[in-house]
Order: sequence, then structure tokens, then C-alpha cells
Amino acid sequence: MKRFTYKAKDKEGKVVTGEVEASSDSVAAKLVRQKGLTVISIKPARENLLSFIRRLRERISLTDVSTFTRQLATMVNAGLPITEALLILRSQTKGPMQKVAAQILTDVEGGESLSIALSRHPKVFGPTYIALVKSGELGGVIDEVLARLADNLEKQQEFKGKVKGALIYPAIIVVGMFVVGMVMMIFVIPRLTSLYGDFNAQLPAATKLLIGISNIFLKFWPFLIVLLVGGIWGFTAFRRTPAGKRKTDELIFKLPIVGELQKEVLLAELTRTLSLMVGSGVSILDALNISAGVVGNEVVASALRDASKQVEKGFPIAYSFSKHPEAFPFILSQMVAVGEETGKMEEVLGKVSHVFEVESDQKVKALTSAVEPLVMIILGLGVGFLVIAIILPIYNLTSQF
Repeated sequence: MKRFTYKAKDKEGKVVTGEVEASSDSVAAKLVRQKGLTVISIKPARENLLSFIRRLRERISLTDVSTFTRQLATMVNAGLPITEALLILRSQTKGPMQKVAAQILTDVEGGESLSIALSRHPKVFGPTYIALVKSGELGGVIDEVLARLADNLEKQQEFKGKVKGALIYPAIIVVGMFVVGMVMMIFVIPRLTSLYGDFNAQLPAATKLLIGISNIFLKFWPFLIVLLVGGIWGFTAFRRTPAGKRKTDELIFKLPIVGELQKEVLLAELTRTLSLMVGSGVSILDALNISAGVVGNEVVASALRDASKQVEKGFPIAYSFSKHPEAFPFILSQMVAVGEETGKMEEVLGKVSHVFEVESDQKVKALTSAVEPLVMIILGLGVGFLVIAIILPIYNLTSQF
């Protein structure tokens, strides 16, 4: 949703200004006219710090979309018309999702289909979501499609929650180690350096190394910050290019443990989504093209686009997948071949998704189990180094007296 500033006249002819949120300027003008105002001009609102903070607060999460879909599916399955279900949702939901529900209701009451009304909120409802709703409308099974969508979103939310929850502990430990190290380098080591200098103490190699690193941080911190910011900006700019995104995604897959985990998490979501689309009546070509646009990894997206071209030429899906071992493991091609032969593609893709979920869950558990002793070893080595570098010179000083 975008924000627009408007200038308009009320019924008494007075000029009024304000802001309105809509998907486009034409929709914004329509909302202003609904207030009984005559539009003079509408412009996109300028971005500032307050609007940025407001946008962060109004961000709609996967949980909001999942809850909205489940409630809509329940009411439609109960026999309520779409407009009445949306009217109830508008009154029951709160926050940013209420505005979206109100806008969807306005569009549907104005004669638009549900899929078109949803497509005007691309940041909330992705291409997969919209394609599934559209297929449900065409097939007259919108109630079944919404129920499947709700199930899929809830599974996706649960799976992501497991992965994130398992990785929180290692992330906190790493951040804590970094913060402690920075505090030591900036505040503690310089004080000890002045102490050693006053006594003209002979310093061990470990202490000299620690003091040297501390001096680099103290003397060159502006340069280090510029270097860090420049590096992040350069990496971001490189990743925005097609070649850069492809290269970085390839490197992510090649990382030990983490790369394989990332791949299996991505394939679990991909196969679950493909299963949902195929089962809801979306053609396999559309399913592959839509998935290529939302998969989030250029290696897999490129493989999906090429597979779509191969399928369009008449080649089997399994053969098209087997041509890209860098993106699709052998088990996926093998299972897809079984699905093509038996005509149970939806069921087979669902089982493959479950296999990837189980494997990724096991890898996450193995990663967290391995991280804990690894972190303890690193902490032990760090503390030992600090003891040698800081305490040993103090001991030498005291032994001189």
C-alpha cells in the first residue's frame, strides 16, 4: 500500500488537505471522493523518518495473512457470500490488515473478482496466493482452495518458526562474543596499555598482539566504519545485478552445513507450494513460472525457468529437473517421475516436501548441537588468550617487587 497526499474541496467549497493510503492514485482518488470531497490533486507522499517508522509498524506479517485466510476460508465453507465474509473480517481484524480487508471489500463490491482485488496488494498477497485464488474462481472451488491455502500458510509459518527458533541461540552467542570483544578492545585494553607503559614492563607476544589490534580499532575506527559501510553497500549493489545475485546464491549453497540447510528449507517450501498449486488446478507451466518468481534464490529460479521451457517443448518434468543437479537433488527428479507415471503429482510433491522438512529439521538440530560445544571451545580459547595477554604481564610486574 502506498500513501498519497491530496488537495480537495469539501461541500462548502473549502480547500482541505490530507493523506490517504491506497494501491494506486486512481484508487486513492476514489477513496477521497467517498469522503464527499472533490479532488483537486493527488501526489505520492514523500518519505521521511516518521513515515518510515509508520510503515514498519504497519507491516503485515505471515501470521496476519494466515489468520485472514483461515477465517475467510471458514466463513466461505460455511456458505457465506464473499462480500459478507469480507465485511465480517473488516470489523473483526485490527491494525494494518483491517485497511487491506476494507479495500478488498470495496473492490469486490465494486464488481471486481476476489483475485483482482487481492492482486492490488502485492506486498501482502504474493503471486502464488493470487494464482491459487484465481484457479479456485475459475473452477468454482474457491472454498476448497482457500482452505488449502490456509493449511499451507500455517505449515509454512510453523516450519519457519522451528528453523528461526533453533538458530536464535547461536545468533545470540555470536553477537554477545562480538560485543564483548569490542568492549575489551576499545575500553579495557587501552587502560592496561597505559599501566604497562608507566612501569616499562616487558610484554609477551600475546599482549603485544592484543595491544596492536586495540590500537588499530582506536586510531582507525572511522576508516573501519567507512570500510564496513562501503563493503555492505558494494555487496548490496553487486547482489542487485543478475550476475551478482546468481553468484552469491551459488556461494550460499556451497557453504558447509548452512548451505545444504538453506537449500533443503527452500526446496521444502517450493515442493509444498507446487503440490498446492497442482492440486488446486493451476497448470504445471504456470506453477513453475510463478514459483520461479517467488523462490528467492537465483540458482533455483533459473532452473525452474529452464524446466518450464523444457516442459513447454514436451519434455517430462522429471527430465527437466534432472538437468539441474545444482538446484534439484536426485530424489526430487526421481519422485517427480513417479508422480508423472502414476498421475499423483500432488501427493508425491507433498511427500517430497515432508522429506525435505524432516531432513532440514534434523540438520537444524545437528547444527545447534554442534554450535554449543564449538562456542564453548571458542570462548575457552578467547578467555585463555586474554588471561595470558593481560594477567601474565601483571604477574611479571608484581614479581619484580
